Amino acid sequence: MAFTAPGLTAEAANEVTGTLQERLSALNDLHLTLKHIHWNVVGPNFIGVHEMIDPQVELVRGYADTLAERIATLGGSPRGTAKAIEADRSWDDYSVDRDTVLAHLGALDLVYDGIITSHRAAIEKVGKVDPVTEDILIGQTAELEKFQWFVRAHLENQTGDLSNQGAASEEDAAAKSRG
Repeated sequence: MAFTAPGLTAEAANEVTGTLQERLSALNDLHLTLKHIHWNVVGPNFIGVHEMIDPQVELVRGYADTLAERIATLGGSPRGTAKAIEADRSWDDYSVDRDTVLAHLGALDLVYDGIITSHRAAIEKVGKVDPVTEDILIGQTAELEKFQWFVRAHLENQTGDLSNQGAASEEDAAAKSRG
């Protein structure tokens, strides 16, 4: 790196930008997954879920932009290509195609589990080095948790149990949520 933010060493900036790059790829993948769901959801409550997803897409795209700009601010070069998503991916590609509202929401709940857990791990990692980046990730995580709450509201029964409870994969979560 030719430069970084004042007060950060090049080594620290490298550590932070590496973490942010993985998060950037995860968010780019998430906004594509959300759009896929938006296009492939069918059945009762279609329009409500269809319209619920688009604001999530836009906010997640904005989160990706924020992380890319943070990488650049720290002297790195953000990679926003499909190849970068593939290279950084430690998760499986979204596996549900055209399906019911509940099937997609059951699977999406597991996607949010992974994204939020990984964001929290990134917060832990960068917080020791760069509190500015930590703050960005904390704000994003709070909103991602709220999105998951919106999804879970469709999956929850009157006793608080989720229809996809205990699912080990997106396909399993979709099947459990379908009923």
